[in-house]
Amino acid sequence: MNIKNVTVLGSGLMGNGLALVFAKDPETHVILRSRSMKSEPLAGIRSNLDMLIEKGAMTEEEAGGILSRILFTTDMERALKDADLVIECVLENMELKQNLFAEIEPLCKESCILATNTSVMSITEIAAKVKNKSRFVGAHFWNPPYLIPLVEVVKGEDTSDETMDITYEYLKKIGKKPVKCVKDVPGFIANRLQHAIWREALSIVENGIADPATVDEALRYGPGLRWPILGILENADMIGLDLSLSIQSYIVKYLEDAHEPSKLLRELVEKGELGFKTGKGYQTWTPEQIAASNKRLREYLIEVTKDLK
Repeated sequence: MNIKNVTVLGSGLMGNGLALVFAKDPETHVILRSRSMKSEPLAGIRSNLDMLIEKGAMTEEEAGGILSRILFTTDMERALKDADLVIECVLENMELKQNLFAEIEPLCKESCILATNTSVMSITEIAAKVKNKSRFVGAHFWNPPYLIPLVEVVKGEDTSDETMDITYEYLKKIGKKPVKCVKDVPGFIANRLQHAIWREALSIVENGIADPATVDEALRYGPGLRWPILGILENADMIGLDLSLSIQSYIVKYLEDAHEPSKLLRELVEKGELGFKTGKGYQTWTPEQIAASNKRLREYLIEVTKDLK
């Protein structure tokens, strides 16, 4: 199956990012579907393209080509009738997602792949109201999707191998780094790893071992520095599994094993200290610091992903 037409359902932060991702392929046409046209539909995409052009990661001509291949519409039937791939990026609400796919399935051709961009929810459960579940798959892009290469292709209980393979190969074709998650488990692969680290990081803060800024510095200038080039399990093989076993035999009993969210995290949320949203979370943030953090992340990702190509 040759995917030529992609429909993105949802025109928020992820929807705009995904439209840009798919439209990078000169052979792909993208329909970005939203419920309303209250705001300029392509403003977010133009802003992202401007930064890529400014940093030399894209030319004006390439950006123009991308914009020419994206159509914005509020018409669901028009958005779906020719789609080879439909991906939703609506709110992380199970009932909302289930009802959306029940609504759109009859409007799609039989060969169309139905995908969800959920980051943690069960693919099988989201597909509960879909009749042909074999064509339903998880495709978890990471934010910002036009910069982070990883996409987790997640197999639900009824997802066919063909659907997995078509999705995987298409994502490779458009320049992403897809990985297959062959069991439908909460959090898939990368989010499970990320939240295991977060749990330990919060435990370190709660137990007075180090403050939040120090935890981030330790990760940023220690193991985090080598993770892009040296995976965790490759690192274990490098140092020797006998040494790895010896280290684990000593350390694992001291690591956090909580099965509930962090007490500190709950307390901050209850106080309305939500991080960048409110200017205070684990640390205090000025508007200038927030803007600088977001800009620093995107500039860094632009630079490091140039080498991946």
